[in-house]
Amino acid sequence: MQAEISFWGLFLEASFIVQLVMLTLLGLSISSWAIIFQRRKVLAEAENKTKKFEDRFWSGVDLSRLYSEITARQTVDGLEALFKDGFKEFARLKKNSIGTAQVYLEGTHRAMRVRMSREVEDLERHLSFLASVGSISPYIGLFGTVWGIMNAFLALGEVQQATLNMVAPGIAEALIATAMGLFAAIPSVLAYNSFAHRVEKLEGSYINFTEEFSNILHRQVTANVNTSNVNTSA
Repeated sequence: MQAEISFWGLFLEASFIVQLVMLTLLGLSISSWAIIFQRRKVLAEAENKTKKFEDRFWSGVDLSRLYSEITARQTVDGLEALFKDGFKEFARLKKNSIGTAQVYLEGTHRAMRVRMSREVEDLERHLSFLASVGSISPYIGLFGTVWGIMNAFLALGEVQQATLNMVAPGIAEALIATAMGLFAAIPSVLAYNSFAHRVEKLEGSYINFTEEFSNILHRQVTANVNTSNVNTSA
């Protein structure tokens, strides 16, 4: 009797379709938890790096020196990557005297926006999988439940006298499929909502930095132009 009411016993006695549903939900759940732990680590590191770089950037450090420090590293991401690409493009345009000051700023801003899109894309990696698992898992579990209950009632129709002991295992295995669907869906939905909010905050930080850095470069270019005009007039 104990084997019949245990999860393993119900799984072994379930139909092939219900077993397939359970194994699918188990695989989705394991994959989701692996992604949850991995994305949690990635986002925590991104948030930590963003805070450290902002503190460093606004400490009054020389931008050329900061660029040299970042360029010397093997891996650069987040705000550091935005700053690196923006400053590199600005220095390149200015060195080659390509266009006006407005062209410098537009090129710099464009380079940072392109890099920001890549960084946000990296942060959002696998989040769509969590959203999909959260959406479809309950329906997969419900399909297993419906199939299991249908088989249970079909089996009842083949006997003269139906008892609760005959129908209970079939209904139990069917309900386990629903429970597994919810077990896979709930953590995925919670994690997706949390991670999406954190990515949105990081993206906001990237956008703010892009605008602030562009303003700093604009002030520098404007100051240089004004200085040149004063020297020419003199």
